[in-house]
Amino acid sequence: MRENKAASWSVNTILILFAVVSFFPIYMSVINSFKSQAEIFTSVLALPKEFTFDNYIGVFQELNLLDSAVNTLIVTVIGLAGIVICGSLAGYKLARTSGKFSNFIFMLFIASMLVPFHSIMITLSQIAKGVGAQGSLIGLGLIYIGLGVNMAVFLYHGFVKAIPKELEEAAKIDGCNDFQIFTKIIFPLLKPITATILVLNVLWLWNDFLLPLIMLTDVNNYTLMLSINMLFGQYAADWPKILASLVLTALPVIIFYAIFQKYILEGIADGAIK
Repeated sequence: MRENKAASWSVNTILILFAVVSFFPIYMSVINSFKSQAEIFTSVLALPKEFTFDNYIGVFQELNLLDSAVNTLIVTVIGLAGIVICGSLAGYKLARTSGKFSNFIFMLFIASMLVPFHSIMITLSQIAKGVGAQGSLIGLGLIYIGLGVNMAVFLYHGFVKAIPKELEEAAKIDGCNDFQIFTKIIFPLLKPITATILVLNVLWLWNDFLLPLIMLTDVNNYTLMLSINMLFGQYAADWPKILASLVLTALPVIIFYAIFQKYILEGIADGAIK
């Protein structure tokens, strides 16, 4: 009994330490976003002597943050819609089609997950420029679909295999075609793994910096991360406004994650293990 209590106490202590370490950057960002530049350099760990929202007001005035948020939202919605639609259809078809060719296509999706983005970004940029996608928010969203659909296919494929085929056979007897079977029977059952894919990709698309930096050339099309990067000068950085903009940028993702986080472990476990 004492050993169990000691083990439980040890585990709880470790979890608390991990929680403190994880929360510390958030704490630093929030408290320093209410300080002046001078106060950050003199007392970075202390609470602000006087809370001021000047940094948040300045961010909206200097960066046109609302337009950047709209641009980021457009790219994120296009990417998420394409990843979910293409990934679910491909994962379902590959899971229900037996044969060497189907297995080969599925393995290609898996193999593409192992390719580092940095090894293809120059070629990807040249191809995007050649087809007229560079500098376009829609083009950026389409590229995100191509980069993110492989993981979606992998998760959907594993999840679909756990769904009994008898449901589809019964639907066929009732007169449903293949498209109706997928939209009315299969896809509603994919809700847990779909929520998982949405959360994982929102965290990626909303916070990505490198791909928009390569693809977007017009300041008016800048995403949030690119707009925030403009606060970094050649010799100095406006840290209070940078931290304020990061806090504002993180809020939508945190809210979205809080709503759907309960599906993450369930979806990954069902999709990858079953």
